[in-house]
Amino acid sequence: MAERRWEVLKVKFCERAGCEVALEAQVVYPAEVLPDQPPRLISKRCSRGLECNFWEHMTCVWAGTNPVYDPFEESR
Repeated sequence: MAERRWEVLKVKFCERAGCEVALEAQVVYPAEVLPDQPPRLISKRCSRGLECNFWEHMTCVWAGTNPVYDPFEESR
């Protein structure tokens, strides 16, 4: 049977949350019957996305309130 796990991809200080947050990815690893298959990325989330969603002001894309700001995006 396949195995699903949440794994940390990146940890960064978020100015809007005022603390360190983690970008997590849900990865599905194949069953032992299919060992040649690579793991699959199902979804991503922020470790504080749910808490930030309850704030009165817009925070970021991971909270679902501000599609323009992503704290994990590299500065250009």
